[in-house]
Amino acid sequence: MRGLRSLNVGLLLAFFSTAFGLYFPPHVEQLPTITAQTSGSLIVLPYDENFLFKCEAKGNPRPTYRWTKDGMDFDPHKDSRLIIEESSGTFLIPNTKEKTKYQGKYRCYASNKLGTAISEESEFIVPMVPKFPKEKTEPVVVTEGDSVVLECNPPQGIPPWQLYWMTNDLRHIEQNERVSMGLNGNLYFSNTLVSDSRDDYCCFASFFRIRTIVQKPRLVLRVKPSQGDDDITSVQKRKPSILVPSSHSTTYIKKGEELELECIAEGLPTPAVEWIKMLENLPTHTQIKNYGKLLTISNVTDQDEGKYMCKAKNDLGEAEHHFQVVVEEPPSWQEEPVKSQLAEIGSDIHIKCSARGKPQPTITWKRNGQPLDDFPSTNYKVLDDRIIILRAEQRDTAVYQCEASNRHGTLLVNANVLVMNHPPLILTRSYLEYATMLGKSVIMDCRVFSSPPATINWRREDPEGSLDGERYSLLKNGSLQIHKVEMGDMGQYKCLANNSEGTMSLTTELFIKDSTRIVEPPQDMKVKRGSMVELECQVECDPTLRRELEILWMKDGMNILSNFSEGYFTDDGILQIVNVSHSDQGNYTCVVRTSLDQDTASAYITVLDVPDPPVQLTLSELKDRSVRLQWVAASDHNSPITEFIIQYEENHWEPEKWKEIIRVAGSQFSAPLTLYGHINYQFRVIAVNAIGRSHPSMPSKRYKTPPCAPDRNPENIKIEGHLPHQMDISWEPLLPVEHNGPGLEYKLSYRLLGVEDSWKEQMMKRHSFVVRDTQTFVPYEVKIQAFNSHGWAPEPRVVTGYSGEDLPLAAPEDVSVEVLNSTLLRVSWSPVPQTALRGHLGGYTVHWWQTQSLLNSKRIPSEKQSLTIPGNRSHTMVPGLKPFSEYSLTVNIFNRRGNGPSSSSISFTTPQGVPEQPPILRATNLQKDSITLVWAPPHETNGFLTGYLLQYQTVNETLGELKSVNISAPDTTQWVLRDLQDDNWYKFYLSACTQVGCGSAISEEGGTVSEAFTMPKHSFPEVSTVSAETSTESYELSTSEVTSSDLRQPFSFTSSNTDTPSVNATFPTLVSSKQLVASQEWFVAIMCAVALLTLLVLIGCFVLKNKVGKYAVKEKEETLADPEAQVMGEESPCEYRSESHTSPVIDLHLTEFL
Repeated sequence: MRGLRSLNVGLLLAFFSTAFGLYFPPHVEQLPTITAQTSGSLIVLPYDENFLFKCEAKGNPRPTYRWTKDGMDFDPHKDSRLIIEESSGTFLIPNTKEKTKYQGKYRCYASNKLGTAISEESEFIVPMVPKFPKEKTEPVVVTEGDSVVLECNPPQGIPPWQLYWMTNDLRHIEQNERVSMGLNGNLYFSNTLVSDSRDDYCCFASFFRIRTIVQKPRLVLRVKPSQGDDDITSVQKRKPSILVPSSHSTTYIKKGEELELECIAEGLPTPAVEWIKMLENLPTHTQIKNYGKLLTISNVTDQDEGKYMCKAKNDLGEAEHHFQVVVEEPPSWQEEPVKSQLAEIGSDIHIKCSARGKPQPTITWKRNGQPLDDFPSTNYKVLDDRIIILRAEQRDTAVYQCEASNRHGTLLVNANVLVMNHPPLILTRSYLEYATMLGKSVIMDCRVFSSPPATINWRREDPEGSLDGERYSLLKNGSLQIHKVEMGDMGQYKCLANNSEGTMSLTTELFIKDSTRIVEPPQDMKVKRGSMVELECQVECDPTLRRELEILWMKDGMNILSNFSEGYFTDDGILQIVNVSHSDQGNYTCVVRTSLDQDTASAYITVLDVPDPPVQLTLSELKDRSVRLQWVAASDHNSPITEFIIQYEENHWEPEKWKEIIRVAGSQFSAPLTLYGHINYQFRVIAVNAIGRSHPSMPSKRYKTPPCAPDRNPENIKIEGHLPHQMDISWEPLLPVEHNGPGLEYKLSYRLLGVEDSWKEQMMKRHSFVVRDTQTFVPYEVKIQAFNSHGWAPEPRVVTGYSGEDLPLAAPEDVSVEVLNSTLLRVSWSPVPQTALRGHLGGYTVHWWQTQSLLNSKRIPSEKQSLTIPGNRSHTMVPGLKPFSEYSLTVNIFNRRGNGPSSSSISFTTPQGVPEQPPILRATNLQKDSITLVWAPPHETNGFLTGYLLQYQTVNETLGELKSVNISAPDTTQWVLRDLQDDNWYKFYLSACTQVGCGSAISEEGGTVSEAFTMPKHSFPEVSTVSAETSTESYELSTSEVTSSDLRQPFSFTSSNTDTPSVNATFPTLVSSKQLVASQEWFVAIMCAVALLTLLVLIGCFVLKNKVGKYAVKEKEETLADPEAQVMGEESPCEYRSESHTSPVIDLHLTEFL
């Protein structure tokens, strides 16, 4: 069995030491390591309760602690005022009056038997309350034009602080190019004015951290006027000179701090200061402050180093000053020492400590906190930035300190060196189980602690196999990595570690899982704002990972549940978004993950909405009757704008009511608008897309058109005559916005058509007029013209109408009738002359009514019917007449005013017709070779009934020959068909007949029974008869023999014919033999099932009664009686039950059962 190539664990130790610090098993002795410490300075502030000096360390054995103060031993346990933490070296200094005695620099030492680690040095500072010295100052007296400096000399304090000059009444001293404060707090006057004299110049210093403001005693400045020999004020001008700085100097600044170069000059006139960087431009982040006297550069870098110059100029000359700026930096590690090293006995140990800085840092070495020189040894070599320990022994185990220092700071590092030999100790737990996905990579750990370094080998255990090939890698930390895992890689693996001190191994196992994948990813969707949307993400994963499967939803890369609280709901891979808003638009990603792998799928949700209102409405091309409106479309919210609706509002006729004026395509962003005169317009625009309309835009500016004459005349002129001797004229008035100006009126002109040449005119404001005393129904010409105070509308068109109508004077003549058949009549007449019409022809009306029935010569009360024929027609058809009847008929003409007189009535008769269909037909008394048919006479015979036509045929698998029987007795209501074939199904057709012919037939079906199936006969029930009020005749259906096997559900019939007696009858419906035969199999099956069920129930009863000992022989005999016979006995097929004397009902339980 072959294993993976060996790996020396020394590489592992080097890797751990460099990257992470060496890991030591708990039972192995370890050097102390500082884990927490106080560094820098602790400044005592009044509001702090106490001050913490922290020192915590780890090691084996557990470290002990000691402190030094200013290089001398300091034991916190000996001072009862200090607060000690017993579990570490930490102590607290309380904020008491005695805190000043604790000022100094502190360092902590953590030691065990192997060595000592030291902390960084920290300083405890107790600042004094800053105060200006009490001093008596003499007034400063200068001559006008001289320069002067008022010194502040602020006390030292904790930065940051702020200096400023004020008067006694706390007003700031005004500063400018002539008077300004320097960085040192002094107040500089480039030249003085007499107005500078005052006796309350006060310098204030504010210390923010200690919340203190101090004030220097006020200074007095006296400026004397300058006078010449002739006692005239005269100020001597002079060229500039530099007050600050006083001499050339070099400025050292730490990298990253803010550079401040100050240049204050005196002279008369006041000099202007200019800044230059020699040989190059000023840095881009340079700022000039304090009226040009201060140059600052924040976050200084090496590129800001160099020579700067300030130049002060006035009319008399200039002065210069040069600054040399040197950018330095504190120490930083160029190569930080390895903090923990494990070395075998006899090996060489290298400890490197390489630092950079400006100036170059000085390297100092210590061992266990003591200078290295205190430990004379022949096996040490110190070479600049490194120590070499040759042929190391156990006594060389120690904590080595390296300090790198320059004037800007100090770096300290503790390097633990442990010299020992130890057999391999595998730190990874054995029998770990690893899992990965097919095609992925997996790393199986084998972390080893040993000295000297152990050799590591991996091999395949179960099943055995080779670990050679590019897919297998041994990592520096001893772990085995398998790339692109295959199913054959599943099994057990063993890691073996050995060195000169011993050997150790571990076993681990690898499992291959099915990949987690999204099988139904979410889909891109477009949804309306306010709706609800669901994104679905269905997943498949390895069954063993189902419990740990996690489904997350991200929106634009952010976890939805963590960053979006409202409107989102998730459940089993479904993300639901309710009340969708614009903010919900974005990319949604479904992330499904287990501890081994993950899969993602994304979908984009586009939110659709109505457009935003258009913006920036402007008016251009302003004319008297038109204007151009322009606008800018806003967001269409993912649905293209299809059109724009332009609306207008005017503030005179209908203020605040918006009306549509025009629509334009969605690609247009301007529209010419045609306007009315004398209207104060404003406009707005609505954008439309597939989702709906936007809110209206903000209104445009108002635009008022000048007045003018009306553009058009009234339309829809109506000329009507409501009364015979007048004419009513009305029209549709102009809309208010169509007035085009004030004073709108209408001129109405009318005249008789073809008779009058001149027009009669009327001026009016209303939109109707009545012309009285006209002739009846004569034609007039009418025209209407609009007018306002600015002129007339165009010439109006002329319309023609008639004056009022009156009732027609004449009736139609030559009325004649032609009877086409028993129900249809043709009527004709001669038209009424136009002179007798006296109005617009409406049409003709035909009236007719039945006077008597020829069937029984009975007179019938007059009930008129009418038919209106519109237009100028002279004939029509009158349908719906009753056959064999006598009628009367008249005709009249009508116009809009009303009906004219009726014509003389004429009489006519209708011939006989065919009868109606008999209302009912039933097949009864079904026998082997005969069937009895029973029916009722038709409601309307439409003539004298002559008899019936009965036809029948077999309707089995095919239709048989149609046979006919003429029944000549009109009062017959039943017929027995004989010589029929047994066990056949028939269809019967019955129609009633008059002399004219036979009417429509009613049909019925029934069948003969087989010879084997016979039933007792019973009488058919009598039919009660009721005489009609109009006749003394009565009909009676005689009884006949009916077999109960043929009976079905009962039926009822009531005759409503007024010409024949009322017949109320209840007939039993019938079941055919064919139906009985067809259901015999079902009957037998059901009977068998009932018998079997009854038998099972009886057996159950028998068992129960046997158990309790109460089963009787008599009960057994009664129980075991034939269940089928019992059922038949209970449900006798021949039982009759009458519910009334007139409507007998037959209960056929067997038939119903079938």
